[in-house]
Order: sequence, then C-alpha cells, then structure tokens
Amino acid sequence: MMEQRTLGTQGLSVGALGYGSMGTAVGYGPADDTESIAAIRRAHELGVTHFDTAEMYGWGEGEKLLGQALAPIRDEVTIATKFGFTPSYAPNSQLDHVREVVDTSLRNLQVDSIDLLYQHVNDPAVPVEDVVGVMKEFVDAGKVKYIGLSNTTPENVRKGHAVHPVSAVQTEYSIFARESEAFFPVLEELGIGLVAYSPLARGFLSGAVKPRDAYGPRDFRQNIPWWAPENYEANVQIVNQLTELAESKGVTLSQLSLAWLLARKDYIVPIPGSRNPARVGENIAAADIQLTADDLSRIDTIAPHGGIGGRQ
Repeated sequence: MMEQRTLGTQGLSVGALGYGSMGTAVGYGPADDTESIAAIRRAHELGVTHFDTAEMYGWGEGEKLLGQALAPIRDEVTIATKFGFTPSYAPNSQLDHVREVVDTSLRNLQVDSIDLLYQHVNDPAVPVEDVVGVMKEFVDAGKVKYIGLSNTTPENVRKGHAVHPVSAVQTEYSIFARESEAFFPVLEELGIGLVAYSPLARGFLSGAVKPRDAYGPRDFRQNIPWWAPENYEANVQIVNQLTELAESKGVTLSQLSLAWLLARKDYIVPIPGSRNPARVGENIAAADIQLTADDLSRIDTIAPHGGIGGRQ
C-alpha cells in the first residue's frame, strides 16, 4: 500500500503520489479518451487515491472524463477541481461566477460533493477572503469537503485561512521550479499541505524531452523559457547529470525527480500526470524510492537554482 500523507489538519488524507489529469484534456497534444481512462484506473490500481482536475482543462471535458473514469471507484478516491479562469485565461473569481462553476463541476464530475476545491488562480479584482467565504458556503452545504488555493501568494494563504481553514496549496514545484519553497514557512505555521503540479517540469524531467520545434504550435511548452533556444542546451546538461545519478541508483529520471519532491517535506503530494498506463506505473514506483542525504546534496549541486530561464 502506498504511504499516506495528510493535507492540512481538517482530515484529508491521500496517497503520497496523486494524479494530475490536465494532459487528458489540454496542453500536450491530442488525447485518446480510452487510453486516458485506462491510465486513470491504472493509477488507482497501483495505490493512487487523489485525482486532480479543473474547469479550465477542456472547459468541463476534463472533469467529465475524470468523473467517468472514477465512477466505479468513487468511494475509494478523493477528487480535486478548480475554478477561477475565463476561456481567455483571465482570472475570474467573481462570486456569482464561482457559484455557477462549482455547481457545473459537480454535474460534470457526477458527484454529490467535491473533496478538494481550489481557487485556480488569484484574482486581483476579488479579495481572497470573499472567495474563501463563497467556498465556505459550499462546505457548509455539504457540496465541498476541503478547500485549497492555487497559484497564489503566501500572504493570500494567510488571509484565506483566516476565513476558513485551507487544507492544501497547489503550486508548480520540481527540481527545475523551486519558487514554491517560499511557501514552506506559512504552510508549516498553519498546518497546510502542498500539492505539487508539473513535478516533472512539464516534461523536461520525464526522460523524453525534445526541442521546442518537436512540439505542436499549441503545445504549452512553446512559451516556457526552459525550452527557449538560448536555454535549452544548458537545461539538457542538467538533465544529463540528473539522469546519471538516477541510473546509478537503478531508477529513471522521472522517478528520481518525484522521489526528490517526496523527500523535501512530508506534507508534499506531487501529482504527475500521464495518459500512458505504463508511464503511470513508472511514476508511482517512485513512492518506494528512498534518497540518501548524499543524493539530495548531489541534486542541489547539479541544479542549485532550478532550470535555466525560469518556468514562465
């Protein structure tokens, strides 16, 4: 059985590795729903209990797919989703909009309650206290069990938590993207968990990275500085050194990268996503890998400031 980790102090307990389903609906080229459903169910067979989606992932299509995949095992898993964007990717946490989106998400997922509901991105036009107040309405109504904040600031976490306890903060975190470590003090003070998205650096740490021109024009990676021509080769050099370390331990680069996150803090739950059932199995095996102090020191030496060029 996979190690369990606690997110927050409100009672949410999940497997140490979760599943991020963005790629089943958007961002990484064409998806095959049958394969995606197989990958999601394979993750559960291997011990994953926490599955993450969002309204933005295909504007409901991602939620519907995840709901369909998990319907037979709904009572054995926790499902997270998020609100807070317009179709043009501008923030929108206007309170009536939030209420509308959450009710739609419940229908899309075919569930009576959402286990973990996040504000997907901070909206400068709406105080986070007001947003959390609306989320609390759903908790009080039994439609949401736990609440979270994503793509926000430590200060907003503090403000939101004062209105209703926040169980989890979701941020991008990987060997390549270490800005999330600025959240550690407030998370530890308030007893909040960290859910790490893009733990394989959007594929740079997957063991299968390619130059930007190998991806389609609408692929997210076209706009990420790690792939920019002036940074790409330097980042590949980092990857090569990390791969050598991984191979010396008999593991893959992606497994090393996930094990590194699990070793950082005991309240971190990475949510790698893959539409490939075999890759899902490879990722989940990382939960059993123990890194030594020497391994962790070596990784810090190889990538002291993360990837070259930043994540956005």
